[in-house]
Amino acid sequence: MNGSAPRQIGMMRSAIARRAALAREPHPEGVRRPSLRLFLAELASLRRGGWKAPTVEKALHPQPVMLLPGFGAHPNRMKPMAEALAEAGHEVYDWGLGLNLGPNPQNFTFLMRRVGALARQHRRPVALVGWSLGGLFSREIARREPDCVSKVITMGTPFSGDPRANNAWRAYQVVTGHSVNAPPIDCDFTVKPTVPTIALWSPRDGVIHPRSACGWPGERDRAVAIRCSHLGFSSDPRVIAEVLRQLDVEE
Repeated sequence: MNGSAPRQIGMMRSAIARRAALAREPHPEGVRRPSLRLFLAELASLRRGGWKAPTVEKALHPQPVMLLPGFGAHPNRMKPMAEALAEAGHEVYDWGLGLNLGPNPQNFTFLMRRVGALARQHRRPVALVGWSLGGLFSREIARREPDCVSKVITMGTPFSGDPRANNAWRAYQVVTGHSVNAPPIDCDFTVKPTVPTIALWSPRDGVIHPRSACGWPGERDRAVAIRCSHLGFSSDPRVIAEVLRQLDVEE
């Protein structure tokens, strides 16, 4: 019998056991997360849809922009934002990786190269707009390669405080197979990149605790509150309008 089959079965069982253990971890005492009411409101928001497109004016400073989706989301979820930014005159790119299923050395290396290639192609830095986990990718890319990034705009991104201050950390651990405290890349998401860093956050966020997404002054340059759901960060016209405004701010 080929010895690889039992070995593969053993590895699969080990991976399942590891994910089951990660799912059973208790929520830390004293770590706040959004209420059940707000979380249920997030699920209800999935049925609404039909956002009215915001009025778009031509950008004062057209530039290359990359959009990075949230955990478990496909770039298509950010299509309304991509279309509005393109209409304003920006050169818009998705992150090129499909569904966001968490960080690993391979996809992070791909992103670093993609941002660098776009910066060389346009002969100028790229603005990164990251939703939730996509914002953590954005901050880390900008921290490592500030010459390739003009600014970072995060939307409902948990970059501050305890990484379990949210209602998604168990799902994240089950899918990725690693703890939120131990990502498989060398990073420090709390360190503010040297480029302008703007945090959009919502007091109605049912997934990420508002303080975690707002951060403290030393962790970002500006914080802007928008009363939307966490899922709404990808398409709410108020969010899109604010992203357009922040892209036009000369730092």
